[in-house]
Amino acid sequence: MVKKARAALQEFIRQETSAGIILFCAAVAAMIAINSAFNPYYLAFLNLPVAVQFGALEIAKPLSLWINDGLMAIFFFLVGLEVKRELLEGQLSSVEQAALPAVAAIGGMALPALVFLYFNWTIPENIDGWAIPAATDIAFALGVLALLGKHAPLSLKVLLLAIAIIDDIGAIIIIAFFYTAELSTYSLLLAGGGTMVLFAMNRLGVIRTAPYILVGIFLWVCVLKSGVHATLAGVIAALAIPLNAKGGSSPLKHLEHFLHPWTAFLVLPLFAFANAGVSLAGLKPADLMAPLALGIAAGLVIGKQLGVFGFMYLATRIGLVKRPDGVTWLQLYGLACLTGIGFTMSLFIGNLAFVDPDQIETVKLGVISGSLISGLIGYGLLRLLSSSNRDNRDMASDDRKFPAGQ
Repeated sequence: MVKKARAALQEFIRQETSAGIILFCAAVAAMIAINSAFNPYYLAFLNLPVAVQFGALEIAKPLSLWINDGLMAIFFFLVGLEVKRELLEGQLSSVEQAALPAVAAIGGMALPALVFLYFNWTIPENIDGWAIPAATDIAFALGVLALLGKHAPLSLKVLLLAIAIIDDIGAIIIIAFFYTAELSTYSLLLAGGGTMVLFAMNRLGVIRTAPYILVGIFLWVCVLKSGVHATLAGVIAALAIPLNAKGGSSPLKHLEHFLHPWTAFLVLPLFAFANAGVSLAGLKPADLMAPLALGIAAGLVIGKQLGVFGFMYLATRIGLVKRPDGVTWLQLYGLACLTGIGFTMSLFIGNLAFVDPDQIETVKLGVISGSLISGLIGYGLLRLLSSSNRDNRDMASDDRKFPAGQ
């Protein structure tokens, strides 16, 4: 019985849809918790004080901030590993391979930001939220695409992953340059020293991952104290991890393989549970039409579609890039819709952009509604196209079996 349960659990984890399902369940659990008798326990969980002290150094934060600043650094560490691998030997290792996803990602960040600004330009206190709809939740988007199974072309899945990776690079740059608080020069100098040690170890041929992790933790503390968002420490540490070592081993791929299930099934669901809870008490339809919520939702739904699909279409027409083989324009449009699933990444940037609780609640409304609409449109369109293609193949097969005139 135990073996069967373990085998079933392992099979569930291996499925591409699993991470998206767990994320969705975590978000639903947060919504239930904050809108039920569990509300006091949910808030107490988020505000649980957690302190870590080493001599004179003390880091004391509520649990929600440990999740957002600490656990999400692990997620960005994994993102850094994926970015480095893709740049060196993956889908972004050549200009020709990277051109189409790069064009799509640029459009998918620029147009949503412009749509947001259209609704909020005259409201100065909302302007900092411009980057919220520019993000894509790759776990959720790939999970939705995986629901189509073999009916979704592999090239479509590869393209979505490449777009998301470039989108993550954009998010990292945005966080570094636009969501940085007052800086501590002393902490930045220490962080610079930690960064130099990491890359020195790489140049000296250190292949054991433990030293990189230890220096990475030191770097995280320094970045946290510096005023720059602590998750960037994860990216810097990841870029120092060696891709290849003597004997054919790969420290980077080993870490990536080890961290992926922990990130997909613990870090991101915990983040979703801590940040997706929206109180529906007193919620009115007009609240969804508030400029902040409307700008985010419209950015995710309209901006992403226009940006990703529009930039791909224009770049293809003028000869800058080529459309992937075996993929139709309508399928690319469905993919563009799926990039509007901002969810965890949009919520994360929303927490950086605003501190006012009312604004954060409005951000959640915009992110959840925009992501839900984008996911439903993208899945519905791709599902309809897959059914249509299957019917066409069946008709063609019947024609071959029963030629006209027989």
